[in-house]
Amino acid sequence: MPLPRCITSTPHRDFDLKLVAGRWPDELTGELFIAAPGPKEDRAYGLFSPGHVLRLSLRPGRFGAPADRFAWRTRRIETPSSRLYRACPEAFGSMGPGVGGVFGVMNMANTAVLPWRGRLFATWDVGRPVELDPVSLGFLGEVGSTASWGRSIPLPGVLPFIFSTAHPVVDPERDCLWSVKLVPDFGAGSVQTQLVRYDGSGPRVKTWPIEGARFNGTMHTITQTRDWLILIDSGNFKSDPGEMAGRPRSVRMNLESPAFLLRKADVEKTPPGQLLAMKRFLIAPPTGHFYAKYDDADGIRAIFEHMDGVDLAFFLKADDVDATGELIDPTQVGLYNMAMTPSSLSEIEFDPESGSIRQSERLRGEDTWNNQLSAMDWSLAGLSHPRVHHMIFSGYRPHNISRRALEVYADRFDAKALPAHESPCRLVSVERGSARRLASYRWPRTEDWAGSPIFVPRDPGSQPGGDELAGSQPGGHEGYVVVPVIADDGFRIDCFDAADVSRGPIAQLAGASRERVGLILHSCWMPAARPAPEVERLRFSDDYTQTDTSMLSDAQRRALDQIARELDAEVGP
Repeated sequence: MPLPRCITSTPHRDFDLKLVAGRWPDELTGELFIAAPGPKEDRAYGLFSPGHVLRLSLRPGRFGAPADRFAWRTRRIETPSSRLYRACPEAFGSMGPGVGGVFGVMNMANTAVLPWRGRLFATWDVGRPVELDPVSLGFLGEVGSTASWGRSIPLPGVLPFIFSTAHPVVDPERDCLWSVKLVPDFGAGSVQTQLVRYDGSGPRVKTWPIEGARFNGTMHTITQTRDWLILIDSGNFKSDPGEMAGRPRSVRMNLESPAFLLRKADVEKTPPGQLLAMKRFLIAPPTGHFYAKYDDADGIRAIFEHMDGVDLAFFLKADDVDATGELIDPTQVGLYNMAMTPSSLSEIEFDPESGSIRQSERLRGEDTWNNQLSAMDWSLAGLSHPRVHHMIFSGYRPHNISRRALEVYADRFDAKALPAHESPCRLVSVERGSARRLASYRWPRTEDWAGSPIFVPRDPGSQPGGDELAGSQPGGHEGYVVVPVIADDGFRIDCFDAADVSRGPIAQLAGASRERVGLILHSCWMPAARPAPEVERLRFSDDYTQTDTSMLSDAQRRALDQIARELDAEVGP
C-alpha cells in the first residue's frame, strides 16, 4: 500500500497523548519541536505548503494537558507570506512548484526547526529563517532585511525570492548563525554561492560572494567544524525549464556534487561584500544531509547521508503509474518520488592542503531503502566527539515510485531489479568514523511511517546560558531516540534506548482517540520552552516600506498595511 493517506490531507491540530506501552523514563525531559508543511490542498507539490510548528512535551501535564497526558501542540507559522496568502488568495498562483504573485514569493518556512540559546527558528530552502516563540509558537520576525540579504532573483514584491538553505548552522563559539544565499545565473545555467552571517540581533545580515563556487543545483544543508564551513550542492533538486514550459521532465540529478570548504578565519578577516576563497572537492553520490565532527584537530570529517536514487524534483502527478503498474493513489499526488535504489551513508575526510578526500566504506544494503531523517547529539560535547548517528530508512515503497521517473533514469536504475515486495521503516544506529551498522530496529508494519527521530540526552547537564548545546555525554549514545510514527489508524510516539535501538520501543505514547497527523519533517530538542528573549528583530513594517508596492490594488495595499500593523502590535517594537 502507499504511504499513510493522512499525510497529505490531515490538518495539524492540538491533542494529548497517553502512555500505552512500557515505562516512560523519568529522565526524559524537555520539549520536541517539529517543522511541517500544511495539508497539500490544491498545490502541485505537497512540500511547498505553508509551514506549521509542532511541539511535544516529554513530561506529562504540560501546556494544559492533564497530569497523565503529554501535550502535542501545533500552530501555523504566521509569517507575512502566510498572512497575505490567507487575506488575498486571489493574488497568488503557481510559480513552478512554488507559490507567488504580485506580493512576491511565499516563504513557506516548513522544513526544519533550529534552536539557538533558548530561541527557536524555522527554515526553508527558498526563504529567510523565521523566529518563533518557543512557548506561544507565535511568529517573531524574519532573519535579516531584504536589503541586507539581496534578492536571489530581482522579482518585484514585498515578499523577496531568497534562495537559501533549509539547514543553516549555529556556531557555538562565535555565537552566530551561518547560512547561504544562491543567485541563479540563467545564462550560464548555474548558481553563484554567497555566505551569510547573522549575529543574533538587529535587522541586517552580512554576506560574502564565494569565488568560483558555482554549481547547478541547490544547497539544502551546510555544516561546520571549529575552523571550517562545508557547503555542498545537494544535486537532487534541479529546476527543469522544459517542465516549467509544460513538457515532460527530463533533467536528472547529479552523479557527483561539488563541495566547498571555507576557513572561518578567512571569513572573519574579509570585509562583507568581498570575495572569499574556497577549497573545492567532489562528492559522490549526491547528498541531502551531512554533518561534520566539530572538533577538527585530527582532521575534517563529516557523515554523508547520500540520496543515491531520490530525485526530489520529481513529484507524483495524478496520471502517474507506480512501479507495480497501478495508477498512483490520488492521496499521494503531490508527494515526492521515492527512492529507486537503496540509499547509502559514508564518512568522508577532507584534506584542504592536498585537495583530496578519503571516503569510508559505505553503509548500503536492502535495509537502507529511502534514507529520510536522522538524529544526533547536538550538544557541544556530542558535536565535538560524535559516536553514534541514528538514521530512519523508510523502506522500499513501490506505490510511491513513478514509472515516469524510472523511464528517465532507465540507464541508472533497472526497474526489473526492484524488489518484489514493499518493506517497512527501519531505525539504524551507525558508528561515526566508519559508517558501520551498530544496531537496527524494523517496524513490523509497512503501514507505519516513521518520522524525524530526535536524540534526547539522558543527562542534559548545564552550560553557561543554559542553552540547548548543553550536555555532558558525547556522541548520541547516552540518551533516548524519540520517533513520531504516522499511520492511518492513529499517530504514536515510539521511544528507544539510544544505546541499543534493536531492543525496540521501551515506551509508546498514542492519542486517546486515534488522532491522525499529516506530513512532518525535521525536528529538534530543547531542554525547556521559555519565552523568547528580548532582542532587536526585523520588523515587517520596516522591511516592506523599502519596496515598490505600485503593482498592488487598493484592496491589496490595505490588506498589506493591516497585516503590518497586526505584526507590529503582536511582536512589539
